[in-house]
Order: sequence, then structure tokens, then C-alpha cells
Amino acid sequence: MLRLFFNYLIFPGFLFTATMGLLVSWIDRKITARVQWRKGPPWYQNFLDLIKLMQKEIVIPGRKTFTFIISPFLGLISVTLVASMLGKLLINPHTEFIGDLIVVIYLLLIPGIALILGGSSSGNPLGSVGSSREMKLILAYELPSILAVLTVLIKTNGIRLTEIINHQMVYGPNITSISGFIAFLVTLICYQAKLGFVPFDISEAEQEIMGGVLIEYSGLLLGIFKLTRMILLYIMPLWLIILFWSNNLNFVILIWKYFLIFLLVVLIKNTSPRLRIDQALKFFWGPVTILGVIAIVLALLGY
Repeated sequence: MLRLFFNYLIFPGFLFTATMGLLVSWIDRKITARVQWRKGPPWYQNFLDLIKLMQKEIVIPGRKTFTFIISPFLGLISVTLVASMLGKLLINPHTEFIGDLIVVIYLLLIPGIALILGGSSSGNPLGSVGSSREMKLILAYELPSILAVLTVLIKTNGIRLTEIINHQMVYGPNITSISGFIAFLVTLICYQAKLGFVPFDISEAEQEIMGGVLIEYSGLLLGIFKLTRMILLYIMPLWLIILFWSNNLNFVILIWKYFLIFLLVVLIKNTSPRLRIDQALKFFWGPVTILGVIAIVLALLGY
């Protein structure tokens, strides 16, 4: 019981995950600043921002109070569970259970659902618009994302994360095959949308709907939503490494792979204009889904 408490609340659970999320988000802000020829914030800025939000007043709309309050906690709990599972897996590849891949996929869906619930319960028309956009975006990117994961399952012939890792240790990383590389690109694009990064920050769009789903959130509740996104940013490179590049889990090599994927995510964010929601739907249900289908066909053919 004590060990379970330590794993999920301290390391590699909430405390470690939150700290890493804040630091990784700082690196994101630093790279963004350099791209824009700015100096960027100090390393502790995200910690100060979170503490400042925790000290501010929480304003709660008059309708659907329970849903409004519980939504950010749902997202935070889900990403913390995923981070704990992936952290334990990378430390000890034998800490797995049947269907852990499916559990991770479902848990990664919850932060988006939490945004939809929070925005729609705020009572603000702009929050409802943001929730509608987030719902459409999830329906758009989840299909190609699942197709990319199916490609990995076909190539590794296993549904456990340990089986995916062991297959790549024996036969090489999935990313080096044609189907695996295409599936990697599809997943990278889909998780750009899951993170709410440009060009898919459509549900918030500060210049258009003034924060959208988060427009009525303040204080601790807003801080929890922001922390959830930071943790999600920390998780995503790990998830991509496990699926496509886990042939070598040496710590130094793992860090190198992590920051290479992380750099791709940040550069896409800083070099792309925001899409409209209809453009995003056409993009995901069109070329991205087609690429996912091509990846599956190539995987079935052994490429």
C-alpha cells in the first residue's frame, strides 16, 4: 500500500510528473522566445504562475456548479495516471497488465472531455462555442490517431505496451519502417491537436473567442487546467517513444529521443498559422486519415 502511494503520488506519479510538466513547459516557452528573438522567462516562472493562480479568487458561474468544479480535476487525474504508468514502464518494462495500451488511450481522451464539460457548464456563450469546437476536434483527430496505433499493433502483434517495447528491441524501432514512420507522423500531428497547440488551438483562440472553453475559469481551477496541459506536454514524447522508438531505453539515449520529438512539437507550434475548425476537420478526415489507412495497409504487407 505504501509503495503504491509512493508510485502514484510522488515518483513517478503526481509530484514528479507535475514538476517535469512545469519544467518541460518552460523549455517550450524558452524555445518559443528564441524563435521570436526574445530572451524568454526564467526556469521558475511556471512555478510562480501556478502559485499566483492558486492564490487568486475562484469565480464560479451560477449554473452546473459541480460539473464546472470537477472537470479540471478529471483531466489532471487522468494525465497523472498515464504519466505514472509510462514512467513505471520505462523504469521496469515488466510492470504491465493486459490491455494497458487501451487504458492509456482512454485516459488520454479524458482531458479533452474535461475541457468540453467545463466550457459547456460555464454558462458563457463563448465557452459553449469553445466546447463545440473541442468536441469536433476530438472527433476529427481520434480516428487517424487510432489508425496509427492499429499500425503499431499489426507490426508488433501484441496489445501490451511491454510487447511493443520488446518487439522493437528485437526487430528494431517501428519508426524505421515505412508504415511505422507514416504512423509516427500521423500520431505527431494528432497529438499536436490533443495538446491544443497551434495550428489546432481552435477551442481557445484568445483573439477570436477570448479563451473559449477556459473563459470563465480562474484561480486554482484555471491553474489545474494549465498544469494538466503541461503534464500532457511532458507525456506525449514518452508515449511516441514507446510506440515507435523504444528499441533502446538507455537513459542518455532516451533523453536524446525525447528532446528530438519535443523539439518537433514546439517548432510545429511556432511555424504554423491557426486553422479554422472546418479546415481542421477536412485536414484530419482527409489527408491524415488517408495516411493512417496507408500505414495500416503497408503494415499488413510487411513494410
